[in-house]
Amino acid sequence: MSILVDLADLPTTLADFGRGYLLTSAGGRVKAVSARAEIDGETLLVRTPGRGSVANVGTNPTVTLLFPPGDDPGMTLLVDGTAGAEGDDVRITPTGAVLHKPVA
Repeated sequence: MSILVDLADLPTTLADFGRGYLLTSAGGRVKAVSARAEIDGETLLVRTPGRGSVANVGTNPTVTLLFPPGDDPGMTLLVDGTAGAEGDDVRITPTGAVLHKPVA
């Protein structure tokens, strides 16, 4: 079961989750790193995710943030977006978000 999250509601939804994972890819390989996303206007800022993630964003700006279940048991937050490197940080413009719970 998936529930679409209106991007205008993303700050409120994200507040229910803690640290998640930034998923980037390049050269056919996916890299996942632990990350905390900060709301910064209409974008999300991930501070210092690592050189590999920053390099991947330079090659392929399509990213996903994955937040395991938070206060709403069983719901995972997935945020897709377009990213750009800003020094050692990654700034993400969300393009879609869903709360997902596998069917038992």
